[in-house]
Amino acid sequence: MILIDLLNEIERCSVSGHSKWASIKHKKAANDAKRGKLFTKLLKEVTVAARNGGGDPEMNPRLRTAIQAAKAANVPNDTIDRAVLKGTGDLEGINYEEVVYEGYGPSGVALIIEVLTDNRNRSVSDLRNILDRNGGAMGERGCVSWMFEKRGLIFVERNSIDEDELFLIAAESGAEDLEIQENQIQIVCPFEGFESVRAAIQESQADISLAEITMVPQTTITLDEKQAEGMIRLMDSLDDNDDVQKVYANFDIPDDILEAA
Repeated sequence: MILIDLLNEIERCSVSGHSKWASIKHKKAANDAKRGKLFTKLLKEVTVAARNGGGDPEMNPRLRTAIQAAKAANVPNDTIDRAVLKGTGDLEGINYEEVVYEGYGPSGVALIIEVLTDNRNRSVSDLRNILDRNGGAMGERGCVSWMFEKRGLIFVERNSIDEDELFLIAAESGAEDLEIQENQIQIVCPFEGFESVRAAIQESQADISLAEITMVPQTTITLDEKQAEGMIRLMDSLDDNDDVQKVYANFDIPDDILEAA
């Protein structure tokens, strides 16, 4: 495939401002309290991934992704190993249930909330309270999920690789979209091609700050500064809940407002 074909192929998918929230959230985990919550969420995902697919990351893509995310956040290796053993049953651990809730935030923003919990009743009560306090509402199953598509999302530190080199690697490995930001480069790829795109980038020795499966909205709602403040408060409240693993939303907020959050 010649270069011009690669350039045309990679610019097909538009990702809203909400995708940057995942990266910003990791940066905000610099203080001890935030870092502790992040570690807990990452380790829960490791445990559940090992429980559902076995303890060998080479044979379990979800576990491989979970371990790499934990290592990227500087979770100690022995702590990760114990989380795997809890998932396989070799160590005693909590049996978490995976639940997905849907609803709306302020300004009609669509929300998908992924939860890992040992008490479903507590979780749904907590989420309903958080949404009610922040101008949102719980919805019925399927009310907003049709607005999203599953995609792979990768953030690379901009100073860790030549941009043209990364562009070619991403295109040749099957990426759909590449966006250059101030300090990072965002890459979006099909869900099915996530592992191959990530592996190709890793081989280049580029510094991957975040790699995960995400839900990309097909349409977005642009928020002004006042609306954005309310949405960010809601996202922070959801992130602070111990049972909430990930939140997907179709808001579009200017970068300067997100960075200042």
